[in-house]
This record gives sequence, C-alpha cells and structure tokens, in this order.
Amino acid sequence: MMRRIVCIKKDNGNHSNPHEAVSSYGWIDENSSEDKASVTPRQIMVDWVKQGNKAYVKDSSGNVAYCGVRTSSAGTEFLQTHADGKYTDNLLNLRECRI
Repeated sequence: MMRRIVCIKKDNGNHSNPHEAVSSYGWIDENSSEDKASVTPRQIMVDWVKQGNKAYVKDSSGNVAYCGVRTSSAGTEFLQTHADGKYTDNLLNLRECRI
C-alpha cells in the first residue's frame, strides 16, 4: 500500500522545528478514484511505514522521494524522505495541512 504525503501539521504551524515536531501527515492515495486527503497522526503513520507500507512525496516535476523512519536523540520516531541514498527535507517543505 502507498500514500502520497501532501501536507504536514506541526506545533502551531512552526515549520522551523526539526522533523520530530511534525504531529500529523496529510496524505492521499493516488491509486484511488477518490481525491480526498486524510490526516494521520505521526506515530500511526510511522507504525504504518514500519509494517512495510510506502509513504512518499512527489514534486511538481513528478520526482518521488520515499520516506524512511528515523528516531531522534529524544527517542521520537518520525518520517524523513530519502533520495539517492541521502536523507532529505522534502516533508518540511510541504504546506501546512488545513484539514
């Protein structure tokens, strides 16, 4: 199963905090005919990815960066994109979820 992450929710919309401050991920299923976005809390989405499912971000050119699970020094699990063998900040560049 795959989910395209399209937005994030962070503490009071503060996008300058590190990845682990993300509280929820907004996503769509591009394989579904329904174009409705859903929002899932951070740990539930992390657990979903850990079960072998795929989450990703797609840019305006159609390039895809898949998400991996990372753990902060405080022990908080979070998603972070990786491309070409390097972790990147694609998720932090997404808009704030309004749903």
